[in-house]
Amino acid sequence: MPVPLTKEFQELIKKYLDGKTSDEEIRLIENYYHHFADEPEIISQLTQSQIDDLDAQLRLRISARIKQLESPVVPLYRKWYMQVAAALLILFVSSIFYIHNHSNQFAANQTNKPDFAPGGNKAVLTLANGSKISLNSAKNGNIAQQGQTAITKTAEGQIIYAGSKSENTTRKSEIQYNTITIPKAGQYQLVLADGTKVWLNAASSLTYPTAFTGKERTVVLTGEAYFEVAKNKYKPFNVKTATQTVQVLGTHFNINAYDNETAVKTTLLEGSVKVSSDKNIVIIKPGQQAIATTNNKFSVVDADTDEVMAWKNEMFQFNGADIQTIMRQIARWYDVDVSFQGKISNDLYRGKISRNVKVSQVLKILALGGANFTIEGRTIIVK
Repeated sequence: MPVPLTKEFQELIKKYLDGKTSDEEIRLIENYYHHFADEPEIISQLTQSQIDDLDAQLRLRISARIKQLESPVVPLYRKWYMQVAAALLILFVSSIFYIHNHSNQFAANQTNKPDFAPGGNKAVLTLANGSKISLNSAKNGNIAQQGQTAITKTAEGQIIYAGSKSENTTRKSEIQYNTITIPKAGQYQLVLADGTKVWLNAASSLTYPTAFTGKERTVVLTGEAYFEVAKNKYKPFNVKTATQTVQVLGTHFNINAYDNETAVKTTLLEGSVKVSSDKNIVIIKPGQQAIATTNNKFSVVDADTDEVMAWKNEMFQFNGADIQTIMRQIARWYDVDVSFQGKISNDLYRGKISRNVKVSQVLKILALGGANFTIEGRTIIVK
C-alpha cells in the first residue's frame, strides 16, 4: 500500500486528468514532482505493479487531455500550464520506473555482500593520570574522581562533571585535564563542570579541564561538536581547533573541524560568537557560518542550519553535496574505508536519510541518484 503522500499525489493527478484542477493546483503538481525527487525513499516503496498501473493509466489519460489543448476555447495561459503539467507527469512516471529498477538492481548486486550497522554511543575517556575508561562498557553511576570533581555516567549515555564545591574555591593547582575521544561509528554527549553541554560526532575528541578557574573557560576540539554553552558573562568560553579559536559568553553553535575536510566551519544557532582564524576576526550572527579553508581563505555565509545540525538529529542531510563529501560522512559513521574508481561525478545530491539504518540502505538511496556502489571487506567502492 502506498504511503499517504503517494496517495495524495495520485489523487491530484487524477483530478488533473479529469480536467478539474485550478491553475494553483497545476503549479502544485510541479512542486510535488520536485518533492518526490528529494524523497527517493518514498518513491522506492511503490511496487512494480503500482508503477505499471500508474504508468499505463497516466499515459492513456494524458494523451486524451493533450488533444483537448487544440480547442480554441482554452486560454493560451491555461494551455501553457497544462502542457507543463503533462510533461511533468510523464517525467514523474518515467522517473519512478527508473528509480524503482535502479534501486532493485543495487539491492540484487548486494546479495550476500557485507553490511555494516550504524554507529552509536561509543567513547574513551582519558583521565589526567593517563588511565583510560571505555564508556561503552562502564557501568552507570560514578566512574571516576578528578580532584574535587566527580564524573558520572548516566543511563542515557551521557558523562556529567560535577564539582563538590564552588569553582571559585578550587585552587589552580588542582585543575586536571581530561580528554574524551569518539571513534569512528561513535558519538557521545557530556556536561562540563560549568554546565556547558557538548555533543560530539564520530571521529572527534575534546580536551577540557575538570573545573573552570581563572578568567576564561577553554577547551580543545578535533572533529565535530555542537555546544550549548552555559552563560557566564565574566568568563568567556573558548573552543580551540587546529586553525582557529571561537569565543563566546553563552550560546549554541556547531564546529566542524575534521582534518580531512576542506574547511573549518563554525555555524551559529543562538547568541553570538567571535571567530578568529589566522589574521581574520569576525563576529557572526545566528544563522551564519564562518568558513576558514585550508588555503587560508575566510568567509561568512548564510548557513543551512538544518543540514548542519542533521548529524545531531540522527540524520544525514544533503542540500547540494557532492559524492565525496557524502562518503566522508558515511566513512566516519559506519567505520568503513571508501575508494573511488573512474571519473568522480560532479553531481550534487539533495535529500535526507536516517543515520539509524545499515549502510546498505543508505547506499540504496544514494544509488537512486545514479551512483554505483560495491562493498569489498570494509571498503565501499564508488564507481
